[in-house]
Amino acid sequence: MYTLPDSKLWDGRIDNESDEKHFRFHQAVQLKNVNDLEDEHAFSLIGFECDEGVRRNKGRIGAAYAPNEIKKIIAKLPYNVGEVNTIDVGNIVCENDQLEEAQAELGHYTSKLLQLSKTPIILGGGHETLYGHYLGVRSFIGENSTLGIINIDAHFDMRDEDLPSSGTMFKQILDMDKNAGYLCLGIQEFGNTQALFKTADSYGCNYLFEEEITINNYENTFQAIDTFAEQHDYIMLTLCTDSIISSEAPGVSAPSPFGLEPKVVRNLLRYIVSKQNITSFDISEVNPRLDEHNKTVRLAANLVAEVLKHFQKVKR
Repeated sequence: MYTLPDSKLWDGRIDNESDEKHFRFHQAVQLKNVNDLEDEHAFSLIGFECDEGVRRNKGRIGAAYAPNEIKKIIAKLPYNVGEVNTIDVGNIVCENDQLEEAQAELGHYTSKLLQLSKTPIILGGGHETLYGHYLGVRSFIGENSTLGIINIDAHFDMRDEDLPSSGTMFKQILDMDKNAGYLCLGIQEFGNTQALFKTADSYGCNYLFEEEITINNYENTFQAIDTFAEQHDYIMLTLCTDSIISSEAPGVSAPSPFGLEPKVVRNLLRYIVSKQNITSFDISEVNPRLDEHNKTVRLAANLVAEVLKHFQKVKR
């Protein structure tokens, strides 16, 4: 299911061929086989070409096309992320309906990247991407470490269904992992049934509604993030793009007319990825098939660049 990085994706304007201060991502990003990496600190972009989970969840498919489309836009952005190298290590492709196998494969390579000091930046894919992301982080940190999962999302994704999908991942994780915790930022009242709120409460999930995020200039939100991060040995971050207002992110399976503004999401990402115990990040649910003039793909690419710029900023 693993495919090598595609050099055709990394193209764009050249302002200067030798002075790195003028470089854009396509001039700076290295393309490497994930199996040939050495142990040295770098960011690693890995795609997850999958929307089988969205299909099972009766959503609108097309997110499998997102990883390469996001890379195309990132390629053209100025490389203003500091001195840390960025490597495109290729994609994991979900073949046919083999979701569980694809998630296991993503988990295998995510763990491998972490072992080699390559911070995984995962480009989904439907939000089922998160489960593969989780498998890799849990494998890396061991079963006894506490792991906090922060999800920027309009939905809990805690459906109680026999067949795993893009709507079941967090319940799957909390059912099997007693050392995992869940914080969801951006929940919408009319994005979740009463039964889902009851499930989230019964599992002890922490969550903030969309309209609560910016109260008191983010003071309450940042305090909730701080408390959650301090309660866990490690944290990981996932962004579901359908948390963003649909006028700015129309290319998603479930658009949100009352979603978060892009600058609010950017502020959340900047704050969370600066935490010293964060391991990795994924962005999911970008659907190029449903997009308007590449609006959602372009937003996703810029948010990924923001993550790279601010990841563990204090430490660097």
